[in-house]
Amino acid sequence: MAFDRMDSATYLASLLAKNFSRALQERGQKLGFAPGQFPVLLELWSEEGLTQRQLIDRLDIEQATMANTLARMERDGLIERRRHPTDKRAQQIFLTDRARAMEADAKEAAAAADQSLFSGFRRFERELMLEYMRMAIANSARE
Repeated sequence: MAFDRMDSATYLASLLAKNFSRALQERGQKLGFAPGQFPVLLELWSEEGLTQRQLIDRLDIEQATMANTLARMERDGLIERRRHPTDKRAQQIFLTDRARAMEADAKEAAAAADQSLFSGFRRFERELMLEYMRMAIANSARE
């Protein structure tokens, strides 16, 4: 039986993720963030003062990847680390004024990237695809 990658959900999901990342990169670069930083920004816009461990758990990202992402974000002036008040081994992560100021534009850039990928979809098709994606993600979490 021949394997056709265009009939493979795994392959297509990977390609879609790459294309979304590219679309977000083009828009985010103008604002000063990279696609890999966007999930961290979303978490911190929702709740500041999280630790690196909390971000790892919430985003399901490898420790080394998170450490590199946070180091780059700190270098780029998006976050600052502060000592945790009760856990001397941990640091809390806070957004800088620069990162707080870009929230609306960054979310708009992500929405524009979404829109570019869903170009030509009718509303119900987009909603259905998103629902199917959420179902596949839930299924993968059970494995």
